[in-house]
Amino acid sequence: MCFMKREELINKVHDLFMRYGIKSLTMDDIAQNLKVSKKTVYSVVKDKAELVSAVMDVACEKDKSVANHIMETFDNAIDEVVEITKYVSNMLRQMHPSIYYDLEKYYPEAWKKLNNLKNEFHYKIITKNLEIGVKQGLYRPNLNPPVIAKIYIQKIDLVFTGEIFSTSKYRLDEVFDELMRYHIYGIASTKGIDYLKEKLKTENLNLL
Repeated sequence: MCFMKREELINKVHDLFMRYGIKSLTMDDIAQNLKVSKKTVYSVVKDKAELVSAVMDVACEKDKSVANHIMETFDNAIDEVVEITKYVSNMLRQMHPSIYYDLEKYYPEAWKKLNNLKNEFHYKIITKNLEIGVKQGLYRPNLNPPVIAKIYIQKIDLVFTGEIFSTSKYRLDEVFDELMRYHIYGIASTKGIDYLKEKLKTENLNLL
């Protein structure tokens, strides 16, 4: 293959990063895996930093698209949390554990985009979910949604902190699932917990 459209190339590189991590792959490795010349890769981006940044753009847009779809599809706040948990857990099972570290240490522009996604988009949808859950009686009425949303975002960072959860001992998806159990049982009302238990029993899920 001597020619590849930019969008296709970026998507394929995204898959490579998910499988092998970012730092470990050179531009030669990327070209070899994609079965294209290195010249083809450099016709799309000027260097690896720009490539990582472009991949992050794709990842962020996919994340937004999936989250928006879930929010539009499900009216029930707990249904939304369960679906998002399923999506993120599946993604983490496929993600190389070094990606978060690689971004923070070596690719500041891409890292900034990830932080903007968390602090703006994720904050907004979490706050909205909390507000809906309170109105539906599924979450505790005395919740402070903006505060809980900020706490949640900070806890997500802990999932990827190697000093706390060494990847040699903990899988990312297992840590995330525990975080979601902690989150949902901390915010749910008695009605919400009863609904959650019935939902998970019906769907034969073991996420929460």
